[in-house]
Amino acid sequence: MPTDVIMPQMGESIVEGTITKWLKKPGEIIQRDEPLFEISTDKVDAEIPAPAAGILREIKVPEGSTVQVNTVVGVIDDAGAAVASPAAAPPDAVASASGAGKAEAAEAKFPSSPAGTKVPETVLEFPQGAEGEAAEHVRSSPLVRKLARENHVDLRKVPGSGLGGRVTKDDILRFIEQHPAGAPPAPPAAPPAVQAPLYQSSATAPAPLTIPSEIVAMSPMRKKIAGRMVESKRTSAHVHSVYEVDLTRVVKLRERVKDDFERRTGSKLTFMPFFCRAAIHALRSFPIVNSSVEGENIHYHRNVNLGIAVALDWGLIVPVVKSAEEKNFLGLQRAITDLAERARAKKLTPDEVAGGTFTITNPGNYGQMFGLPIILQPQVAIMGIGNIKKQPVVITDAAGMDSIAIRSLCHISLGYDHRIIDGAVGDQFLREVSNYLQNWNEDLG
Repeated sequence: MPTDVIMPQMGESIVEGTITKWLKKPGEIIQRDEPLFEISTDKVDAEIPAPAAGILREIKVPEGSTVQVNTVVGVIDDAGAAVASPAAAPPDAVASASGAGKAEAAEAKFPSSPAGTKVPETVLEFPQGAEGEAAEHVRSSPLVRKLARENHVDLRKVPGSGLGGRVTKDDILRFIEQHPAGAPPAPPAAPPAVQAPLYQSSATAPAPLTIPSEIVAMSPMRKKIAGRMVESKRTSAHVHSVYEVDLTRVVKLRERVKDDFERRTGSKLTFMPFFCRAAIHALRSFPIVNSSVEGENIHYHRNVNLGIAVALDWGLIVPVVKSAEEKNFLGLQRAITDLAERARAKKLTPDEVAGGTFTITNPGNYGQMFGLPIILQPQVAIMGIGNIKKQPVVITDAAGMDSIAIRSLCHISLGYDHRIIDGAVGDQFLREVSNYLQNWNEDLG
């Protein structure tokens, strides 16, 4: 029997979803739980698995459409249905397909069985004729396809390391580096230039300058990010403070124990849990930074629900470590790694990106000295981590003697809502974070 594919409800408060991409085409064979299509909701983007094995008979809702939850978006025939071969197809279907003269799909209906049971329709598909058109169906993001076009790369030749063989940004950049693209085809020879007259009438307007460009529609996630950022700037009175932190102690500790830490725990040791532990400590000292504004009231949150910004090929998402103050260093490292990996694989649930009380973002991961991030509503503060870099620094010893030493420095910033957090409090918060990191003495267990 055919199985309906429905738009799932990804959370109690979510009533609709947008189909951003179908990962299968009508007529293709599907295994149960194999990724079938991608959706975008108000909370999270996700890959939706097939509810049954069989053949995708029909797509009822095309890409880019937004529908209510529980809407039927497609139909899967059971595994017994097979794609008909040309020899088995009825004459009228074969004639129609051959008369078209193109590689188009032709439908063939089988006669009813003796018992009167209707056999589902089967779709015949022929291979794509154009190489570029076939490459468009390789699982990838718009950015990846744009890079492929600009560098004259056939995406079908790029090994995909993403979920289900998806070609990621790293895959295409690595391929371009290893296989330099050939020069684009030379344009046809231009006709001989015509000598312009020495004098030209002022009434003759110059030809308009044409600049090559491309217009691409915003993805659903990009639209949501844009809306939320504008809303935050409109809601909160943003102020930013920046501190320089000496991370030499932390850098040396991490370098010394990272191999043993991974061998002992199975988790890689990153810098993020160091900053998280320092932020949690400072939030306990300045609880107003872990609050939100509700009308004319200030809501002080009992728990620290720590949002960790994760950059994706197709946007940005902020999964949340709930009750982060209850986790030790190892627990934080494991939670951060798990959420980041599942964010990139589109495996997060709406609850895992909701309820944050304070956010940390890491622009320094790309070499940036520091960033001035926008607050994620309804929170009142966000901390940015800059690049860690060795620099010469003047050191004064206990006797007052100065010397120059090489230290690992990092700039951390705090964006905060000046409606309820004063500049003095923002600076004191960063000083507390800085002192905790510079004098690190916490066990990494």
